[in-house]
Amino acid sequence: MAILKIAKMGHPVLLAPAAPVADPTAPEVAALVRDMIETMEDAPGTGLAAPQVHVPLRLVIFKVGRQRARSEDGEAAEGVPLTVLINPEVEPLSDETVLGWEACLSVPGLAGEVPRWKRIRYRGLGLDGQPVEREAEGFHARVVQHECDHLDGRLYPTRMADMTRLMFTSEIRHHTQAAAED
Repeated sequence: MAILKIAKMGHPVLLAPAAPVADPTAPEVAALVRDMIETMEDAPGTGLAAPQVHVPLRLVIFKVGRQRARSEDGEAAEGVPLTVLINPEVEPLSDETVLGWEACLSVPGLAGEVPRWKRIRYRGLGLDGQPVEREAEGFHARVVQHECDHLDGRLYPTRMADMTRLMFTSEIRHHTQAAAED
């Protein structure tokens, strides 16, 4: 296994749509996923798309720890185990969107408030070539949408409606403290 170099905003691999994975069960796909997992854990991150490690394929991995899910969505929220999603599709289940803070390994040091669909259904294939289909809401839905955007050559700042809500991660705590005091 290897820790892969993460592409940063501005690199051409992050600006172009990724190609479909022809054979999800191919050994090289499994090797890429192992390296992506190691890279994501080292970063550390919640998700990673193949284009972020300079591989222009439609493949994402993500996980949402129970503690993170609860801090974002409330006490009833559950975590999501490590998921490999190949050739994913995302479908909104309503027109309702929510604003939430996002950061990205390809946009280091920054975070922004991004509108995302509140509830989605996503589908794709697992490493075994079998279908994966789930409904998601809250932070789980946000992570899936964020990672799948990478497959279409989009980074979260391009989804932001208000660029004054893009800031250094070190400043977010000041912003949230000021909001709590209002």
